[in-house]
Amino acid sequence: MLKTDKERIVAELVDDLGTAETLIVADYRGLTNKQLEALRDQLIPLGARFRIIKNTLTRRAAEEAGAEALLVMLEGPTAIAFIESSGDPAAVAKALAAIAKESNVLVLRGGILEGKQLSAAEIEQLATLPPVDILRGQLVGAIVAPLNALLGLVSAPLRDLHGLVTARIEQLEAQGEVVAEAAPAEAAEEPVEAEEASDEDADDQPVAQEASADAPAEKEPESENEGNEEE
Repeated sequence: MLKTDKERIVAELVDDLGTAETLIVADYRGLTNKQLEALRDQLIPLGARFRIIKNTLTRRAAEEAGAEALLVMLEGPTAIAFIESSGDPAAVAKALAAIAKESNVLVLRGGILEGKQLSAAEIEQLATLPPVDILRGQLVGAIVAPLNALLGLVSAPLRDLHGLVTARIEQLEAQGEVVAEAAPAEAAEEPVEAEEASDEDADDQPVAQEASADAPAEKEPESENEGNEEE
């Protein structure tokens, strides 16, 4: 392999180690080329790229990328499944575990999950987890269930308060009907008082007329005296 090819491969590995959040390392000794190609094709839809690279180049790339946890897994023929951020680590681990069980050749060494080193046993445990979509649904259900319970506890007093307010409004409306019925009765009493007041005014009018009739009578003697004086 030319030096330029080696440098290119190391640069690619450094980039893969920097972008892949999870990777799984396996010993592929004993697998045929046909089996390896089938495994690559199986992992691609799960968001993983299965690569077989010499340990010397992988060590150089791990040192440059700061992935020291990978160095202890580079013993013997090594294959690495680089899982993208959109990939499914559980599904990839399950596929690799299935091939290891069927072939009795592939051996899981371990891996790195979001910067944390995983042992071979932990990779097997990862393979027992359900797919990401199911995990997300279970997580959402675990979050929503307490919220629904809390909402029920909060809404119950609100419903009770709404019932009390509604009952009070109905009570006030009933009292308003009584007041509305009493109002016409009070209005009916006002004309009686008005009639009494008009009768009193009518009684006072003759007195005023008599008083005005008496006023000219008092002046008649004065006019007669004046007439006598002129004679």
